[in-house]
Amino acid sequence: MTNDLTRPSQERADTGDRGRRHLGMALVLISTVQLMVVLDATIVTIALPRLRTDLGFGPENLSWVLTSYSLAFGGLLLLGGRLGDLLGRRRVFTLGAGVFAVASLLGGIAPTPAWIIVARTLQGVGAAMASPAALALITTTFPAGPPRNRAMGVYAAMSGLGSAVGLLLGGVLTEISWRLTFFINVPIGLAVVLLAGRFLSESQPQRGAFDVVGAVTATLGLGALVYGFTHASGDADSGGSRWSEAGTLVAVAAGALLLAAFLVVERRSPAPLLPLHVLRNRTRGVSNFVMLIVAASMFAFFLFISQYAQDVLGYSALETGLAFLPFALTMMAAAQVSSALVSRFDPRWVTGGGAMLAASGMYWYSRLEADSSYWAHVFPPMTIAAAGFALMSIPLTLTAVHGVAQREKGVTSAVLNSMQQVGGALGIAVLSTVWVRALLDKQQELLAGAEAAPSPEDAGGLAAEEIYAIAFTEGATRAFLVITAMLLGAAVVVVLGLRIKQKELASDGETEVAAG
Repeated sequence: MTNDLTRPSQERADTGDRGRRHLGMALVLISTVQLMVVLDATIVTIALPRLRTDLGFGPENLSWVLTSYSLAFGGLLLLGGRLGDLLGRRRVFTLGAGVFAVASLLGGIAPTPAWIIVARTLQGVGAAMASPAALALITTTFPAGPPRNRAMGVYAAMSGLGSAVGLLLGGVLTEISWRLTFFINVPIGLAVVLLAGRFLSESQPQRGAFDVVGAVTATLGLGALVYGFTHASGDADSGGSRWSEAGTLVAVAAGALLLAAFLVVERRSPAPLLPLHVLRNRTRGVSNFVMLIVAASMFAFFLFISQYAQDVLGYSALETGLAFLPFALTMMAAAQVSSALVSRFDPRWVTGGGAMLAASGMYWYSRLEADSSYWAHVFPPMTIAAAGFALMSIPLTLTAVHGVAQREKGVTSAVLNSMQQVGGALGIAVLSTVWVRALLDKQQELLAGAEAAPSPEDAGGLAAEEIYAIAFTEGATRAFLVITAMLLGAAVVVVLGLRIKQKELASDGETEVAAG
């Protein structure tokens, strides 16, 4: 009788090679979708001026091109994660990629502002389905230890550098046509839909009731918070931040109340959307909190440096995109280093070291001047910060989903993704307030000095553009000091609070779950 034990060794080796190729292709599909949904939060940013001109956007509506995506993505993440647990993660992952591709096609052919806002909202819906399922598929597809660490390194690199790649790709494509920033997703999404059934294994769908009340309160609560934070940031043209406006206060208060109601519902629900013990675990709590700080710091960094490149250095959209290429390349390389380090050292030391590196890069940026240059003052701290963010992201992604029962992998992944989305919105809102306040103060100071001077020569001969460049840089450097303090605080939190050992991380934690 012939069986696996009696097959020739060469045949068994070929089977092993096919298995490795299967895992490799699975990782390509998962990481590609994660890169696609993350970079779409920024790829349209550089194209906004073209969108405004071609489609006739009003100044008050243009920001909805970005906000509509963030609202749908952030608000529906928990629901998307739970759908993956209940219906099967491959099924929800594939459906999300398909929705994203169709929405991108609709965005590319959009003839009106309303059309493109609806398309961006649908993109957010697809992203909220695909992203938590992608992370859950990694934890269930790759064995614990070095294989999963390497896979997480690739996944976290896609999550971290997606925004930078979005700015780079957005600049390149916008030079041709802004519609390409949408069309580029269509073939990628369709390829994922066609190949997912072949290379991704389906998880066992969970039996149980669906927590409708929890889904509604969580979705509306997260959506209200993301809207409130996004609306609060304001801009220099509108006279600063909008924290005191009724729209901001109502949205943030409603979001907080709805999320409080969600926690009450989950405590009493027999089939909760989010089992609360997932949040009570110290390792996961610290991981999610620090990931929120990472997202807040990184999103704000992209915002300020992209504007500094265009408004102060005078770069075009294409040049601004290319300016972020070193960040993307450094983060890809550092992600592989991070996945190797976390296989040998406790995650708190890897994450803490990354936080210190990122903080040093942000502090360097706090010394920028209006006459600083790219290669001497922007490029060096960019590579340092990229390495630091990569060293933080990989271990945090691993520890945030460690020791979770298989039936809860999807919703735990969704919590991590929610921290990234809410953290990004919160970081931009809070730090933009710091930036705008310092910008306006410096601008008023320079203008007052120019008016009081007896002649333009006595005022320094500053043109309006020069005054704005100096004031912008003053605001940005103030914000970078705040980011530095945030990252130093994150380093302290992980060193003191992230106590899980490397040997524990090398296992699935199923024994811990069973004992619990």
